[in-house]
Amino acid sequence: MAETVGFIGLGIMGAPMARNLRQAGFEVVAWNRSPERLDAAVADGALRGESPADVARRAEVVVACVRQTEDVEAVLLGSDEWEGAIEGVRAGSVFVDMSTIAPAATRELARRVEARGGAMLDAPVSGGEQGAVAGTLSIMVGGTPEALDRARPMLEAMGARITHCGPSGAGQTVKLCNQIAVVLNNLAMAEALVFCQRSGVDPSTMLEAISAGAAGSWQISNLGPKVVERDFAPGFKVGLQQKDLRLALEAADELHVPLAGTSLVHQLFASVERSHGGDAGTQALVTAIEALAGVEVGRPLD
Repeated sequence: MAETVGFIGLGIMGAPMARNLRQAGFEVVAWNRSPERLDAAVADGALRGESPADVARRAEVVVACVRQTEDVEAVLLGSDEWEGAIEGVRAGSVFVDMSTIAPAATRELARRVEARGGAMLDAPVSGGEQGAVAGTLSIMVGGTPEALDRARPMLEAMGARITHCGPSGAGQTVKLCNQIAVVLNNLAMAEALVFCQRSGVDPSTMLEAISAGAAGSWQISNLGPKVVERDFAPGFKVGLQQKDLRLALEAADELHVPLAGTSLVHQLFASVERSHGGDAGTQALVTAIEALAGVEVGRPLD
C-alpha cells in the first residue's frame, strides 16, 4: 500500500511538487489556505485535508511549502482560523519545511516539534518553478541524518540533488548563501547586457559568446535570453526574492557580516518593485540598470 504524505501549501512551487509526489507513487493528503488551489489539487488526485492538523494526523511525513516565516509558524503552530500541524505530530513524525525562512526561527520551530516526539527538517529549494515542475530541484537540508533518511524517498520525488548541510537551520543558511550568489550573478548579467546594448553589439550574440566560458552562469543561459526578448514573466518573483534578501541581510547583521553587493541588489529590486510590481520575474532587475543608463536591452541597434 502506498505511503501517505502530507503536503501544505499549493502555490507556484508547492502544486507541482505535490504532483510529483503523487506521480512517484505516494498518496498525498493536501491542505492550502485558499480553497481554490486545494480544489485543483483534489481534482488532480490529492486527498483533501481539513486543516494542517488533519494532514499531520493522516501522514507521518508532512511537507510544507509556504511563503515566509510567519506562514510556517501559522501552519505548524496554528492560528485563529485552523489547528496547526503540530497537533498531529507524534513519535516518528517528520515535518519537512521546504519554504525559505529565517534560520533562527527554524531552530525554534524544530525544538517545538521535537518536544512532541517528532523531528523537523528545513529543506529549502533552488530551481524555481521550472525545477519544481520537472522534479529537478536542488534541496538543502538541515536536521538529523535519521530524519533525512526517513524523508529522503519523498525528497527524491521532488529534487535531483539533496544535500545534508548540517543541523537544524543549516539548510536555511545554505539557501540564503544561494540567494546571495544568485542575485549577484543576476546583477552581473544585467550590467553586461546593458553595457553590450549601449556599445552597439547584439546582446544575443554576446550571450552566446560568453555562456560557455568563465562568465557562464544559470542566469546568463536562462534569464539573459528572456531579457533580450523582453519577457519578464516570473520563474521566480521579485517579491519573493526581496523577502529572501531581507532574511539574508537580517542574518548577516546579526553576525556582523557586511553584504555590500547583496544590499545594493536589494535596493535595485526595490526600484523594480515600484516600476513593475512584485510579481515580475527576477530578470526584471535589468530594468533598474536600464533606467540608470537610459538604454533598453533588445532595442534595434542604430
